[in-house]
Amino acid sequence: MATPTFRQAYGVLQQHAQTLRDQVEPNIDDLLTIVTESVAAYKVCKDRIEAVEKALEKALGDTVALPREPARGSKAARQATALDEDDDDSGDIPF
Repeated sequence: MATPTFRQAYGVLQQHAQTLRDQVEPNIDDLLTIVTESVAAYKVCKDRIEAVEKALEKALGDTVALPREPARGSKAARQATALDEDDDDSGDIPF
């Protein structure tokens, strides 16, 4: 069997997500199939996105080498916020 395209794999993820949202009661008999297919589809999507990112980086070189901001709530974001708060040595209360 050929590897599914990104669009096909993404469609599987959308379909399974909708199936799970629409269920009033979980259908345990189908759950393993849904999870297995979803994990496989996720891997296809993730691999394809990573391949496209690498190709873009190679094609565009340093022109798109912009630093990424840490995601909100991430450890790096919390540390950056803590550092920003510690930088104010004046003792004033900011308003």
